[in-house]
Amino acid sequence: MSSGIIPKVNNESALQPNLPYETLAGILERITFQNDETGYTIARLRQPGQNGEITVVGNLLGMNVGESVNLHGLWTLHPQYGRQFEVRYFTIEAPTTLDGIRRYLGSGLIRGVGSSTAALIVNAFGLESLKVLDETPERLRELPGVGKKRAAQILAGWEEQRQIKAIMFFLQSQGVSASLAGKIYKAYGDAAIGIVRANPYQLMTDIYGIGFKTADQIARQTGVPTNSAQRIRAGLLYALDTLSNAGHCFALREQLTAETARLLDLEPALCQAQIQALLDRDELVQDGDALYLKSLYQAESRVAWQLARLAGTPADRLSNFASADWSAIDAAMDEYSSIHLSQEQKNAVRMALMQKVSIITGGPGTGKSTITRNIIELALAARLSVLLAAPTGRAAKRLSETTGLEARTIHRLLEYTPAAGNQFSRNAQNPLDADLIIVDEMSMVDIALMRHLVDAIGEGTHLVLVGDVDQLPSVGPGNVLRDCIHSGVLPVSRLTTIYRQADDSYIIVNAHHINQGEAPEFSKKSSDFFLFAEEDPKKAADWVIDLVSERIAKNFGFDANRDIQVLTPMHRGEAGVTELNQRLQATLNPPAARKIELKHGARVFREGDRVMQIHNDYDRQVFNGDIGQLQKIDLVGPTLSVNFDGRLVDYDQTQLDDLLHAYAISIHKAQGSEFPVVVIPILMQHYMMLQRNLLYTAVTRARKLVVLVGSRNAIATAVNNQRVRQRNTRLTERLTALFSSATR
Repeated sequence: MSSGIIPKVNNESALQPNLPYETLAGILERITFQNDETGYTIARLRQPGQNGEITVVGNLLGMNVGESVNLHGLWTLHPQYGRQFEVRYFTIEAPTTLDGIRRYLGSGLIRGVGSSTAALIVNAFGLESLKVLDETPERLRELPGVGKKRAAQILAGWEEQRQIKAIMFFLQSQGVSASLAGKIYKAYGDAAIGIVRANPYQLMTDIYGIGFKTADQIARQTGVPTNSAQRIRAGLLYALDTLSNAGHCFALREQLTAETARLLDLEPALCQAQIQALLDRDELVQDGDALYLKSLYQAESRVAWQLARLAGTPADRLSNFASADWSAIDAAMDEYSSIHLSQEQKNAVRMALMQKVSIITGGPGTGKSTITRNIIELALAARLSVLLAAPTGRAAKRLSETTGLEARTIHRLLEYTPAAGNQFSRNAQNPLDADLIIVDEMSMVDIALMRHLVDAIGEGTHLVLVGDVDQLPSVGPGNVLRDCIHSGVLPVSRLTTIYRQADDSYIIVNAHHINQGEAPEFSKKSSDFFLFAEEDPKKAADWVIDLVSERIAKNFGFDANRDIQVLTPMHRGEAGVTELNQRLQATLNPPAARKIELKHGARVFREGDRVMQIHNDYDRQVFNGDIGQLQKIDLVGPTLSVNFDGRLVDYDQTQLDDLLHAYAISIHKAQGSEFPVVVIPILMQHYMMLQRNLLYTAVTRARKLVVLVGSRNAIATAVNNQRVRQRNTRLTERLTALFSSATR
């Protein structure tokens, strides 16, 4: 039998040798389930000399019934189906017995070959059957009833299986897990080996879930030198992309060179030389001493140009307000509105209706929602069309509730269509048809999304940007709201007076104390703002668990699973996101006989869990920071169904990295959301993250109750640290330059 029929991984040291994997050897008896899209498989394995069968699960693309397999993985205990073996890597050997070959060929491996045709082949060629198919396929014509067309069909199916196996085993021999190998094959098909050999770093851009480190590992296995131009260029782009994930739109040349040299462990001069190559290939853009990814350079430049266009156009769809009798309008608002606006608030309303682009900013309780409602009421009274939007589903829902008018996410507003190649249907060629567009929570909008928004606004439409500039900036690159305000070229209403404040409420007043660099008040009179002082991180974490699971519910009547959110500055440590989630899950949603679980890496997803989406998924319309409840787990799929504010979204095995538990979340991930109660551990252990805008953002996420747990020293450190981490952006300078040239 030809050893080339089914390639075998000989270098098993390539299979992640540092991981504590076990190995099972046996014959694949049957496949009970296989997802054609993801390759996820549930199968039964029979070990030689052993009674019974073992359940094996994992991405087993390329494996067929009857094959002798070596499976590398881990034993897991499933609460419903018991002990099973989770496969991470596998190798295959061809069957060596007549019965094994017959079952193998008749397993559905080859399209059009069932058990009867498999018996024909084995009866004719015996133990040489696979060798005949591999080396002398014309002999199939010797079989009764198999003509030229039928023989060609059998050979085409056999060759397809050979290709799949060759690709899967080549990838696994390069240290790629079966799951990622399946993704690569699905993306590239028969071209996979050629693409991976030619440029393993292409995987970074083509396949979700493969980053630089994985691609670099594959490159090492395929013999790419550490100082190759290919590797250095990929490292430069990865370093720049990493900086963009930290909010930067560009890197200075020296900064990028040093970061890449450190990443690749190479001399800076080697990295410097490849920067020019990327510039020549149009993958980087240079602007003075700044180096941009092309997409971010275009986004930043386009946002500045479009804002200048909107502000400077003679067209005005709200022109009647320019000549209106504003004293009469003010008097009418005072008469008919249940809330009388201050002069500061009236000026903000007037600005929004008279200026084509304007900004309204202020902290909690300063009247942003009240002003927005009045702007809308006046626009509707004038028979004008109004569109409302916010960056996230939660923020859009809150905007709808406060205004009484439908609000959509920016993606929905722009009619994002994944099926059309991840494009926005609303754009410069097909602008939004509205007289007035109001966008709330602008501090969360990054430069890329802002580019698509302003591209889709036609001349004459008024654009009102509303947000709290003192909150944390967007998760994505840029600092759009702050840069627009600092440019000084757009009209801004900066609200400073607190209007919304119950007599006994300390939440809003303390938020403003923090924002002004003053310590929050912890008064015995307070019923909504508390501190549980504790210096020790472990004891502080114990307090958090007790408060969430017992004390707050007992004393205030809030539901731990529905109303209380833990917000913490960091992921690591006893009072960090990871450990608090594990402990809160065990306390609030412990294992139970009727609760189905699914293990994914180090995480256990359990029905009833609170979970959060951590990447934008435009296909399914769930976005970074969306929080939902895990409603159902289907282990046959396997799939998870998550309820996001009444909408069920399914996740298959390949999408589980998009979900994290959300009993505790980072303060950054809480942007744009509000919760009845927030519990905030804040300790000197979090020193690197203790900033004024971080604490301010956390406190302003609460509607009814704030509980701080931790150190007074840590609170003081955060309040006194006004050094906002600078982001590399040039939107301010671009706006200033464009508006200056327009007035010359």
